[in-house]
Amino acid sequence: MTSTGIRLHAPAPGWSIAADVVVVGSGVAGLTAALRCEAAGLTTVVVTKARLDDGSTRWAQGGIAAALGEGDTPEQHLDDTLVAGAGLCDEEAVRLLVTEGPDAVRRLISTGAHFDTDGEGGIQLTREGGHHRRRIAHAGGDATGAEISRALVEAVRVRGVRTVENALVLDLLTDADGRAAGVTLHVMGEGQHDGVGAVHAPAVVLATGGMGQVFSATTNPSVSTGDGVALALRAGAEVSDLEFVQFHPTVLFLGADAEGQQPLVSEAVRGEGAHLVDGDGVRFMAGQHELAELAPRDIVAKGIMRRMREQDAEHMFLDARHFGARMWERRFPTILAACRAHGIDPVTEPIPVAPAAHYASGGVRTDSHGRTTVPGLYACGEVACTGVHGANRLASNSLLEGLVYAERIAVGIARERADGGLRARVPRPVPYPETPAHPLLAPEARFAIQRIMTDGAGVLRSAASLATAADRLERLHAEARGALEENGKTAEPGVDTWEATNLLCVARVLVAAARLREETRGCHWREDHAERDDTHWRRHIVVRLNPDGTPAVHTTDTADFPPTSPGAPEAPRPQEQ
Repeated sequence: MTSTGIRLHAPAPGWSIAADVVVVGSGVAGLTAALRCEAAGLTTVVVTKARLDDGSTRWAQGGIAAALGEGDTPEQHLDDTLVAGAGLCDEEAVRLLVTEGPDAVRRLISTGAHFDTDGEGGIQLTREGGHHRRRIAHAGGDATGAEISRALVEAVRVRGVRTVENALVLDLLTDADGRAAGVTLHVMGEGQHDGVGAVHAPAVVLATGGMGQVFSATTNPSVSTGDGVALALRAGAEVSDLEFVQFHPTVLFLGADAEGQQPLVSEAVRGEGAHLVDGDGVRFMAGQHELAELAPRDIVAKGIMRRMREQDAEHMFLDARHFGARMWERRFPTILAACRAHGIDPVTEPIPVAPAAHYASGGVRTDSHGRTTVPGLYACGEVACTGVHGANRLASNSLLEGLVYAERIAVGIARERADGGLRARVPRPVPYPETPAHPLLAPEARFAIQRIMTDGAGVLRSAASLATAADRLERLHAEARGALEENGKTAEPGVDTWEATNLLCVARVLVAAARLREETRGCHWREDHAERDDTHWRRHIVVRLNPDGTPAVHTTDTADFPPTSPGAPEAPRPQEQ
């Protein structure tokens, strides 16, 4: 695998740090990888775009899924995950997740995370969509992500792991052999480092989260602009399954023109017995699926969208008035406060809800040890495509995936260092050319991209809508590239222009994959191909970038992924600590 030669236009690095491992991102995946690498004696630096606790993890309301309850088994968890994934999960990847998951959660508890307990002191487990068992551990009722983030951030600080906050990662550095050699980054604001710099390291772990900001309405924080996927694509890595964007069915509806991050109404609310109803109070999910409101998220989102179209409505309602004030205040205090902040009181009235972009099931393609198709570059968490989620993520599997696969990455890197495969010395990166290879977009392009993607590649897609989206995105790219080629001008380097450029990159790849997949599967809903087609499409779509920035798209021969690094040794499983 060779680099595309594409990079973001940015000043040359003015400072540098040397390390064994650089982890980009500070959610559950990034901080777990950093803590495990540091514990293995590897000098580790964490780079994060905002503050350590400002990523997507802290917004997770529902919880973390694992077979911890009496009568539950990893095999049952596997079965539910495979059903939700609609035929595209990598079964071995899921098996690793569900078998290693319970011990990984226990290690998280030993790190300092506190989960809600029942009257006997055991972990209190709840149920969410797609799960046939109560296996969701939560904290603070609906503040699980915040508690996990708190515990991991505290552990990172106590153990003295070096961190660089408020830093936007730019591009991968590589050595003369094409191996990862670190990253360039831009630190926003004053501190020990400022402006563009570099972290030189022979192992780079991407844990940058999702790309929900590619759509107008999303549950993702403003930092989720697809930076990790865009970096990997420019570095020559393969991405897969990017067309499978999960739209959470129950997001607080703030109006048709609302943009940016929207408040999530957790699936756990339905897990505790809330009902989806239309404007007439009719429960429309009953009879559509055996689990009704607790069907997998793609089915519930489609059910809501169908009812909205039938009634020409902008939203549906989630009715949990029967919970009463005490249960709302005890079990869902965060959601209650968010609703009331927007003038809705769920204790006395139904909550207006509509689907919004929530989670990327696809991402940078990895093997079971987080290795990508670029040597030395690893990925875990939402930025990665491990094969666990398939065409639709099962509720509350995301925190578990980040936890399990981050640990596997750390074990693999430590063993590679011990075996001499990971260079003990800091690699010498190949210098960048002086002229920019990739034009930057103006900041206002971000909003244009979001409107294009919402209109053409949202919950409902068709050949016509996707073709229109592709044409409009191509025009944005062509205009910026034309200005660069004709007069050498591009938008001024800065956080807004780098983010807009990253969003355009991932949007073009997402649309290219969605156009190719002519079927409805999981969270990819094609109105012009309404049925699932296992004969032709039970396989993955893999994309890399050509040197001119156009997506090179191909499909796998089967539902199995080809190896990312042929002949690479197996890493041992994480051990109890």
